[in-house]
Amino acid sequence: MIKAAIIGATGYTGLELLRLVEKHPGLQIEVITSRENQGRSLEEVCRWSGKYKDLVFEAPVVENIAPKVDVAFLCVPAGKAQELAYQFLTHKVKVIDFSADFRFKSISMFEETYQLPYVYPELNDKAVYGLCEVFTEEIKKADLVANPGCYPTSILLPLIPLVKEDLVETDFIIADSKSGTSGAGRKADLYYSFCEVNEDFKAYKIASHRHNPEIEEKLSLFARKEVKVVFTPHLLPINRGIFSTIYVRAKYPVKVLRDCLQTFYQNRPFVRLAPEGTVPTIKEVKGTNLCKIGLFEDKKRGFVVITSVIDNLIKGASGQALQNFNLMFGFPEETGLPFSPVFV
Repeated sequence: MIKAAIIGATGYTGLELLRLVEKHPGLQIEVITSRENQGRSLEEVCRWSGKYKDLVFEAPVVENIAPKVDVAFLCVPAGKAQELAYQFLTHKVKVIDFSADFRFKSISMFEETYQLPYVYPELNDKAVYGLCEVFTEEIKKADLVANPGCYPTSILLPLIPLVKEDLVETDFIIADSKSGTSGAGRKADLYYSFCEVNEDFKAYKIASHRHNPEIEEKLSLFARKEVKVVFTPHLLPINRGIFSTIYVRAKYPVKVLRDCLQTFYQNRPFVRLAPEGTVPTIKEVKGTNLCKIGLFEDKKRGFVVITSVIDNLIKGASGQALQNFNLMFGFPEETGLPFSPVFV
């Protein structure tokens, strides 16, 4: 049984991870942390009724936690993970980080994007980008995995095989994405309150979202040249789910692109192509670790339109982290992860 700590366990991603781990046969949560709730139980703080309801929150003190665990899930904001990761790795504890601290190969790009200093640049070479279906072999050997952003997951999964095989033009890609409000995290903010979000639909952080450089860096790696993406996120009046609509100029008919994706993901359980002519929906993936992809050809205008849906809290965060854990510790990739959607 592998023992784990969840650092920052009261946010949506930490709680979602706890929920998923309850069904994992080889992973035991030994420690949960919260600065504000230390000394209180999960049942008391979150009205938890499951397996871990009696687990008590601790302070995030690495020297006290490290001897108890084999892996630490860092559910903390950008800029907070570097010190924690450094300390855990020093104690021979593997790390799966939910923040952006280790997602970039370019340290200068991270610092520019997040306006934060890179305190431990030596860790950057050790970090593996945790897009499971793409960096599988690297993840299996990693001690430090950077869980990808939710929007990038929905965009990179359909695009990486296509740019890798040079099937689309890389100088003109548009990604128009919509997310449920849980993507903003568990916080009190007027912008995300019920009356502000309900019965409304709005774009935000236009031309300035922090996931844009993350998307471009990874696509450029596989295209072997600089890729630019026009990325616009939108806020949906729903709890969870991401729907990305991606516009590309294809060099070949849509069937070639579809065959490429089928081949690339043929042995991967969590990436599915929707039947030809059908649009995958958020409801189909809600509560699952799936990414579903649809492709449509606009011959008159020379575009292929790609639709991609995920649950932002599972495949876009906690489920992908558990999938990374499975790869790192030798479990079957799908262990403990849900395939069946929640329809209501």
